[in-house]
Amino acid sequence: MTTADLFPTLKGLSRAEKLKVMQFLIAELAQEEEPTLQAGATYSLWSPLNSHEAAHKLSQLLESDQRAKNA
Repeated sequence: MTTADLFPTLKGLSRAEKLKVMQFLIAELAQEEEPTLQAGATYSLWSPLNSHEAAHKLSQLLESDQRAKNA
């Protein structure tokens, strides 16, 4: 079935049915965009745990915010 075949049918749907079709299509597109996970595979995951650079930067931001509030 082509889009040209679908359009007349879609035009005949109620507003609620059109919204359901839209939700379905959006879910389908989102599923195609997301990478799929393979069973038993190992994936790396970044974590800020033991990230001293991130902790230092956060500390600097908090100090500068505190100075701005006290000024």
